Amino acid sequence: MDWSKLDITNASKILLNKIEGWIEGFIAGLPNFIVAVCVIFISFLLAKGVKALSSKLVGKVTHNKAVARLLQTIIYLIVVTTGIFVALGILNLDKTVTSLLAGAGVIGLALGFAFQEIAANFIAGILIAFRKPFSIGDLVEMGDYYGKVTNMNMRTTTITTLQGLDAIIPNKKMFTEPFMNYTSNDGRRMDLSVGVSYGDDLEKVEEITLNCIQNLEERDKSKDVEFFYKEFGSSSINFDIRVWLKFKEEKDFLTVRHKAVKLIKKAFDENDIDIPFPIRTLNFGIRGGKDLAHSLEEANKASDVAH
Repeated sequence: MDWSKLDITNASKILLNKIEGWIEGFIAGLPNFIVAVCVIFISFLLAKGVKALSSKLVGKVTHNKAVARLLQTIIYLIVVTTGIFVALGILNLDKTVTSLLAGAGVIGLALGFAFQEIAANFIAGILIAFRKPFSIGDLVEMGDYYGKVTNMNMRTTTITTLQGLDAIIPNKKMFTEPFMNYTSNDGRRMDLSVGVSYGDDLEKVEEITLNCIQNLEERDKSKDVEFFYKEFGSSSINFDIRVWLKFKEEKDFLTVRHKAVKLIKKAFDENDIDIPFPIRTLNFGIRGGKDLAHSLEEANKASDVAH
């Protein structure tokens, strides 16, 4: 008996049976395969349509172009992914779907740990776009940085300081740490500290100061000017004058303060109100005072001889 011929015959039968089984299976599954391909094709078309329709809705939610594009891309991917999963279900590949979901979960978890700072900044950028605590052009102060917001993206915010330097700050910091937005309100209060001599009439000082400040064109006339004496200084009686300004730019604030200082100084000069220099008293009666006085006397004599 020729065993080689027998082995070849059996192998041929097994191979033919396998091929026949594959062909039968393919023919049996062909309708499902065609339907699955149609579902995927329709899902892509539907995703494009939904993305186009969502652009108007997203535009009402946020004016940030980067966030709008991100949301439209997410909507597009959700529709396409849903279509792929439905197609896999039609092909009876439920176990494959489960494996893909499990794999995606593991990969997402690993990427989350590896890029948690980037992810945090990314999410903070989205939240900033929706909550809008600041906008492009706002004057803000974040830590040591004081300037205008000149750029915003999904990970960072750029603040250009008044000296023209760009500070690039992570969105996580801009969202979680306190900062001041000077542009969010239309007004800003200017506090100006002044001192007058002890010999001046305090009622007269208050009246003249208020008249000066109330005549400022840039002040917010809907709010009263506030005047408060606050302390007996070493050489003057000090007071604060508070006035609300119509504020848009930092230059507005500096210009009004500049005018206020000049007006107060001019009014005080015209009414003989003195803004005293700081005074220091040297007491020579304390220990070592005689030696100090003698040294000063010798210094004055030497100065007279030199002249």
